[in-house]
Amino acid sequence: MKKHLFIPAVVAVSGLCGCSFDFGDNYYVGDYFPEVAGENYAQYEENPFVSTAEQPVSTFSVDADGGSFANVRRILNQGTMPPKYAVRIEEFLNYFTFDYPAPSGEENLAVNAEMSTCPWHEGHHVLRLGIRGKDLDDTQQRHSNYVFLIDVSGSMYEDLPILKEGFCRLMDSLSEDDFVSIVVYAGADKVILGSTPVSDANRAMIKSRIRSMEAGGSTAGAAGIKTAYELAQENFIEGGNNRIILGSDGDFNVGMSSVEALKELISTKRDSGIYLTTLGVGYGNYNDAMMEQLADCGDGTYEYIDSPEEIERVFVENFSRFFPAADDVKIQVSFNPEAVGSYRLIGYENRTLENDDFEDDGKDAGEIGSGQTITALYELILNPDVNQGASYLTFDVRYKKPGQSESRPVSLDLKDAPAAWEDASENMRFALSVGTFGLILRQSEYRGDASYSLVYDLGRDACSFDPYGHRSRFFSMVDKAEAIGGR
Repeated sequence: MKKHLFIPAVVAVSGLCGCSFDFGDNYYVGDYFPEVAGENYAQYEENPFVSTAEQPVSTFSVDADGGSFANVRRILNQGTMPPKYAVRIEEFLNYFTFDYPAPSGEENLAVNAEMSTCPWHEGHHVLRLGIRGKDLDDTQQRHSNYVFLIDVSGSMYEDLPILKEGFCRLMDSLSEDDFVSIVVYAGADKVILGSTPVSDANRAMIKSRIRSMEAGGSTAGAAGIKTAYELAQENFIEGGNNRIILGSDGDFNVGMSSVEALKELISTKRDSGIYLTTLGVGYGNYNDAMMEQLADCGDGTYEYIDSPEEIERVFVENFSRFFPAADDVKIQVSFNPEAVGSYRLIGYENRTLENDDFEDDGKDAGEIGSGQTITALYELILNPDVNQGASYLTFDVRYKKPGQSESRPVSLDLKDAPAAWEDASENMRFALSVGTFGLILRQSEYRGDASYSLVYDLGRDACSFDPYGHRSRFFSMVDKAEAIGGR
């Protein structure tokens, strides 16, 4: 087990990465748990209830990451409860694929919404918002220029093997029209493979290069990032999928190493059309804050690899998500004050935007991959005696088709009266189950009557849509948390 000093540090977070907030150079280590001491998590406070009379409009960027869920699963499997700041409920929800309607016509996104009673707070209600990206077929998945950026520093000694296996599995999914470069970094960065077409002959050679990597030395991550962007730019495919995939424990300790400095570097590259996806591994010195924020700034997604099963999910089952269906996706909800008294966005604390940012096409926001679904929950306090047929809210989304600079609007007006949660759709009940679990682990001050038994009651019969078994396996994670006996 890795040993590290436990030095608590606290930093406040608000707003969207690279655009409107100061993340600072320090991180929250968390309550002392033997297996997570020394790990770095950004601290943020939960979104409060907001009066619609004072602020009827809520605006935020989508977050397509799933890293928090897999990382928390790893901590639970090590036999301890996670520090609360490791829990980002939006990433718990968006780890799962929901059975949402696909877009039609010329749109790359489709939206849906539903309300039910709130299972953890009697008298309140919950709003579920859903988005689904277009399923891009083989002819629509653009030729790719990948740069694999792999941390081979000494802190990666135990974790490099699972990362190497992941990149080798990814190689099996690539087509002969794709190109791959490989950059490694420890005390310095090194290009071990220039841009190479993924022919059948080259595929085995590239895998051999990946498997031959060994860990050792310090961590010059910033130098590796700069080199990776240079390679991606040199081999840029116009109209293609140009993407850096960074695999690391986030422990950058040579050269530029603060989150703010690295965010600034990556933010300057974002407009070049090169995406940055981050894959986290490891424990003990793991820097979740670094990996999550770098992906946000790089217009990519953040995942955590804790098992061979997670390799399969990220690199095979969800391979299509490496192809963007929509860029700069923003959500704006306009509540009707006559129907909704107050609201609280659950999660997305570091994704909030100013309302004026919604129609600003220069404002950065999150991407959605091919076939990917996004889910968000609001807890609502409805006004009594709402007129039948009245609009509760308008759900607006703006997004850009990849390669385009002008955003497109999609809108939905919700007038359907809320159902009892027991009668809600499976999508709603499973989202409520995951959300309830997140509120418990987050030690939320808004968790009300949330309990492990409620998590089971909400989700056990909401698993008929479960193509890879992730919904069913979710309850093993709940069992683990309950057995540990926390919260």
